[in-house]
Amino acid sequence: MKASYRSHYCSPDEIQLKEIPIPEPKANEVLVEIKATTVNRTDMGVLTGKPYAMRAFAGFPNPKKPVTGTDFAGIIKKVGAEVKEFKEGDRVWGFNDNGAGTHAEFACYPVKDALLKFPDSIDFAEMVTCAEGAHYAVNFINKVNLSAGMKVLVNGGTGAIGSAAIQILKSMGIEVTAVCFQKDAELVKSLGPDRVIEIEKQDFTQENHHYDFVFDAVGKSRFSLCKRILKPDGIYISSELGPNWENLWRAMGTPFLGKPKVIFPIPTDIQESMKKVQDLYLQGKFKPLIDPKRFTLDQIREAFTYVSSGKKIGNVILEI
Repeated sequence: MKASYRSHYCSPDEIQLKEIPIPEPKANEVLVEIKATTVNRTDMGVLTGKPYAMRAFAGFPNPKKPVTGTDFAGIIKKVGAEVKEFKEGDRVWGFNDNGAGTHAEFACYPVKDALLKFPDSIDFAEMVTCAEGAHYAVNFINKVNLSAGMKVLVNGGTGAIGSAAIQILKSMGIEVTAVCFQKDAELVKSLGPDRVIEIEKQDFTQENHHYDFVFDAVGKSRFSLCKRILKPDGIYISSELGPNWENLWRAMGTPFLGKPKVIFPIPTDIQESMKKVQDLYLQGKFKPLIDPKRFTLDQIREAFTYVSSGKKIGNVILEI
């Protein structure tokens, strides 16, 4: 089978497209024929081993899995001897943020990891784009005590995380302001926010609105800049560590620094995130934002290079 392969942490141009044997599932695994996967920010971290903290989870000194890829949607072709809850022919999707080896034509995946069946009515590519960004959006939002009518600003409305966050927040009855580039304003409006700020026209950190929660979904701002638009008991969360890991240190110092405060979220329970997002999708309350540019497995280097450029919109599909 074809697979995106590297034996050490590296840049996209060092990835090899190799022919390797189709793996055999262990007793607690299923063999999945991969139909679609994505290339995402988590994949970049697992590929490069940066930030270096990623290596504590993806493997040290080298990655645990030489095949890249963290998510997938596909069809089960074989089940291990101990697997009871899945069978051959099931359509399934999954995500492992430490690496799942799914940029390949086939992959073995443990059933104890995040794995769900999905209906025939959902396209493979559409299903897999409900994984990575939406998981993080759920896990950042659930760290804040929100209720209907509260006001939230999402910086980065066109990213996989930000576009998912806008829709999840709206499903909760939250008043959402989204920030994006002027060229993407109409696209972001289609996600349903109450307001859209175009960053070329207005610095959102200088406006007169005040928010219960500022979510920097692209990690391009800072708490020091956003503090003035937060309510006295407001919360700031970033999807990045920030300069010199400042978001982690500020979160640790919150008990001593008063309010508003920074929370550094630890994403957990991928299975529950997937269930929530799949339910919202089936209810028509969530639709993943997908980049118009798609890649095939033969274009794996180009796909990683495109994602690392910061120019992608939403989720980048890799068709297998």
